[in-house]
Amino acid sequence: MEVQTAIEENLSGAVAGKLFRCPQATTGVVVLGGSSGRVDVGRARLFADEGTSALALRWFGGEGQIPGICEIPLEMFFAATGYLLETGCRRIVYVGTSKGAEASLLAAVHDQRISAVVAISPSSVVWGNIGAGRDGVSWPERSSWSLNRIPLPFVPTDPNWAPEYVDGLVAYRGLFEHCLKISKREAKAAAIPVETASAEILLVAGGDDALWPSLSFATDIVRRRDKAGKVTHLISSPDAGHRILLPGENTPRSTMHAHGGNDEADSRLGRKAWEGIRELL
Repeated sequence: MEVQTAIEENLSGAVAGKLFRCPQATTGVVVLGGSSGRVDVGRARLFADEGTSALALRWFGGEGQIPGICEIPLEMFFAATGYLLETGCRRIVYVGTSKGAEASLLAAVHDQRISAVVAISPSSVVWGNIGAGRDGVSWPERSSWSLNRIPLPFVPTDPNWAPEYVDGLVAYRGLFEHCLKISKREAKAAAIPVETASAEILLVAGGDDALWPSLSFATDIVRRRDKAGKVTHLISSPDAGHRILLPGENTPRSTMHAHGGNDEADSRLGRKAWEGIRELL
């Protein structure tokens, strides 16, 4: 099959980011980066090369947007879905990493127009804000997300947690595991209701993730969806970390916190995941 060259468009306003528009595409992909705020143009181009229209969405930190991941309206993702549908796409796939995976799963729960989700290094629950809200204030803690201007329930973090270090960088995994244990009631309320989503879900997670326990989160998602009679795909590796590298990617490691894994393991899981992702597309 001959794949047409994508037309590159810079978008601003309600839907912001970089769009690779394939005129004859029937599948649209929304690519969501994580808490770094990076607009993942390289990954969107990877999907455009598969003949889809791919949108690397800027969902916080841009002009007119909330500066941090603080009560981000899910309506922003609904607008991105609508935009791709208006270009002629009939099937919408979300590909999110880390906080972007959290957003992708929530979007699919509340927007039945989303056909499939690829959640890389996901969470199964909603967490608190990372950075400031529109008011410029980061503390006290608030939800990462809102719907109809109402903040979603979230698992609070323990401000007294003593940091753990790996190779001189903070490993936050212990913090997230600790908070789930001490806030069981809040964690139950904050669970992303993935069992209600009609979208097909593919999860990618590394067992050596040092940022948060993404493989445990993924396993929980599979368990709850299985109980609801819905099929979920999980591609994992015990030695991969938080940063999963799809073919051709060389995303740098964070200098602020530990990712776990290593380049070889992260790339190996990425190659395995890419096979599943291409089948999904």
